[in-house]
Amino acid sequence: MNIKYLQIMSKLISIPFAAVLAGSILCEAADRSQARSMTVTRYGIVATEQPLASQAGVQILANGGNAIDAAVAANAVLGLTAPMMCGIGGDLFAIIYDSKSKQLYGLNASGWAPAGLTPEFLRMQGFTNMPQKGIHAMTVSGCVEGWQQLLDRFGRKKFSEVLAPAIQLAEEGFPVTEMISEHWAGAKATFREDPSGLRTFAPDGHIPKLGEIFWNPDLAWSYRQIAKRGRKAFYEGAIAKRILECSAKHGGTLQPDDLRKFSAEWVTPISSSYHGWTVYEIPPNGQGVAALGMLNMMENFPISDYGPASPSALHVEIEAKKLAYADMLRYVADQRFAKTPVVGMLSKDYARERSKLIDPDRANCHVEAGKPLEAGTDTTYFCAVDKEGNMISIIQSNYSGFGTGLVADGTGFSLHNRGGLFTLDPSHPNILAGRKRPLHTIIPGFMTQGDVKIAFGIMGGFNQALAHAQFASNIADHRMNIQAALEAPRFTKTTFTGCDVMIESRVSEATRAALTARGHELNVKGPFSPSMGSGQAVLRNFSTRVNFGATDPRNDGLAIPEPTRIH
Repeated sequence: MNIKYLQIMSKLISIPFAAVLAGSILCEAADRSQARSMTVTRYGIVATEQPLASQAGVQILANGGNAIDAAVAANAVLGLTAPMMCGIGGDLFAIIYDSKSKQLYGLNASGWAPAGLTPEFLRMQGFTNMPQKGIHAMTVSGCVEGWQQLLDRFGRKKFSEVLAPAIQLAEEGFPVTEMISEHWAGAKATFREDPSGLRTFAPDGHIPKLGEIFWNPDLAWSYRQIAKRGRKAFYEGAIAKRILECSAKHGGTLQPDDLRKFSAEWVTPISSSYHGWTVYEIPPNGQGVAALGMLNMMENFPISDYGPASPSALHVEIEAKKLAYADMLRYVADQRFAKTPVVGMLSKDYARERSKLIDPDRANCHVEAGKPLEAGTDTTYFCAVDKEGNMISIIQSNYSGFGTGLVADGTGFSLHNRGGLFTLDPSHPNILAGRKRPLHTIIPGFMTQGDVKIAFGIMGGFNQALAHAQFASNIADHRMNIQAALEAPRFTKTTFTGCDVMIESRVSEATRAALTARGHELNVKGPFSPSMGSGQAVLRNFSTRVNFGATDPRNDGLAIPEPTRIH
């Protein structure tokens, strides 16, 4: 041995035992259940389900844009890199926190049905239920109108700047990521009757696999039109012309005025308190009211005492889901056509009465809607915060994978099938009507407590409201940070009757056995199942001016910090 080595060893051996023990305790304290750490920075963060989209957003932040500019840039890239889930053929909702006014704003950019798409028209075509694919499932796409409204009211950048990263990627190509490659696998079946869709998303009959390069010059063309003319390109210009030609080709009812006259709507977010937090959602026609209804019922039980993923906590959450969703399905519709009793549905007294229907020992397989008092499937969620404290919770969707299964020639994006959520039941408030918005599944979430604000969301069709409630409970009841709250094992129930529940295998066998004993019929999924949806979150502590970001391991995403500027 050399002398230097012996000297080092003698110093190590002389360290007091107490110090060694303290180091051991420190290592033990670092034990945790979450798999990854939060992103933490004094600068901005963009969290999406695809790294290139997050990167595009922070590039905009680094070039002087704010969180809203970054979100539009990220959304444009997501429309390219996750085309089955979102894109300019779909709808958009957002909740924005403006750091100057210190106010929350809601944006409903969900499209309406063409004026000529009526129950009578569909019955003449032989339909007895709303079609789920094809041209008659299409409503006007709200995404580009939503982008325009966001940039006009809160943005600092022009369309040409925020769309530049997506245009470059569409022309140069990008490697397809893991989870998205799996979702892409159904493209051939979806577009089997649409040659334009096959050319776009399965070129030469080949579906892009993990790591293979995909490019979309047609989408680059569409983005260039929007970069030059904004919303007019989509609703009145060259893109509109191609969408109208597609509709006519397939026997649709879409007319120029259906596009030209459409506008998004600024709305006041609805909210409810939950164990010291205020949780916000977009008002109907979205399902966010069901998330708040769940939380109001859960508040009548000691969820924090039960513990996370415990039999009693999960039982209460599952039963609250059934009750809240029964109300949502019965009452939610476009508020311009039907009055949803939102105040009554969010009443704490109503929640107490509904929660009495939850039997602590037995699952209820036959839940019906209550009577609140009147008062006066594929989606992508992403969020952003900037160094000034502007925040955006935003969600955008084609509804089911690749939407209608139709692509207007030369546009590079699929048209969504959100109209499939209308009903043809004449007694229901959500009955199809021209220029009416359907019941909507996509919902952005937001929650606040003092100086702490969180923009969050979890995608996945009707999974979203119940996933929001589970996330909020993880934060409020179980004191989890935003990363742990996203990673925690979840359940979902996408049906509206029966006692079937999907649950992740990370929930212990003992807990699953206890739930089964109470009458729940469990379908055990993988440890991080895509069936549970996936989400993102950003948090800002306004007292310290520090931002935190988190992404769900159930997707390919990253929460990327804005690069530090070198002066």
